[in-house]
Parts: sequence; C-alpha cells; structure tokens
Amino acid sequence: MKFTGKITALISSAMLFACGGSAENIKSGDLAPGFSLKDDKGIIYNLSDYTGKSPVVLYFYPKAGTPGCTKQACGIRDIYQEFNENNISVFGISVDSENSLKEFRKEENLNFPLLSDNDKKVSESYGVLNNLGFSSRITFIIDKSGRIANIIRNVDVSTHAADVLELAKKLK
Repeated sequence: MKFTGKITALISSAMLFACGGSAENIKSGDLAPGFSLKDDKGIIYNLSDYTGKSPVVLYFYPKAGTPGCTKQACGIRDIYQEFNENNISVFGISVDSENSLKEFRKEENLNFPLLSDNDKKVSESYGVLNNLGFSSRITFIIDKSGRIANIIRNVDVSTHAADVLELAKKLK
C-alpha cells in the first residue's frame, strides 16, 4: 500500500503528538524556565530580557516545514503586526537546526523569530520533548513578571495565532 506525502505527514504529525511531551511539569502561575537560544540569523534571545517589559508567547512545534507547523507559523506571520502593536513578543521554538529554520523562514516569508533548541534542553525544561526527540505542539503565554499565565496543550493550528493574541492581550 502506497501513501501520499500528505498522508505520511499526517501520520507523522499524529505520532509526534501522541508520544509524550505534554508539559505536565509546568502549570499556570509557575515561573517560566529561562533560556538563551539562537535564531536562524545567529541572534541570541534570552527570556529574562523580556521580564518587566512584555508578555511572551512561546510556541513549541515539532518540525519546520511540515503541514501543521507551516499553517501555525503562517497564522502568526499573518497577524504579527497585531502582536507588535500590543507589545507582545512571539517566539517559535523547535529542535530544528538554525539552517533548517533559515530555510523555513525564507520559504514561508516569516517575520518573527524562530529559535533553535538543537540540544533539546529548553524543550526538556518545559516538558515538551516527546519520546521521538521532537518538541510537542504546546504554547506557553508568559506574563511580564516571567510567570506562566496560560498553557495551550491542544493547539488548533487554524486558530492558534488569534487564540494566543487574545490571551496575551489580557496580560498587558
């Protein structure tokens, strides 16, 4: 039996989500684990740089360029100006290499930072690393004090961008 690329991608996405990494170790009100990660341009981002300044949306995703991850990223891209206007910082995080992220950003014309957690330490600290070594699709909304305000474990990639924008706007 032959599967088309789309069916294989759907099965792969389902497998990635089903194998652990559900962030049970973190709950709303917890201090967000700090990090220092590079984007596809080599710029280093530290979570602590945003404490006291802006809410932060951290969305973890399994693999750059896959259908669900592309839809999710393009949703953020399409309303990124609204995040900026509301002083909300947004970061996509995956275990992809900086080069993979650079290709993904270019292909999809993405206008926000994608951070490489190539050593998987940040994914581990947030409890999103699954049994296959990928980040699960989970979003954390962090308030200005650096505490977890919301966790979205069941992400709908079609509505993700609007959903997190509305939740983060409440934290201003």
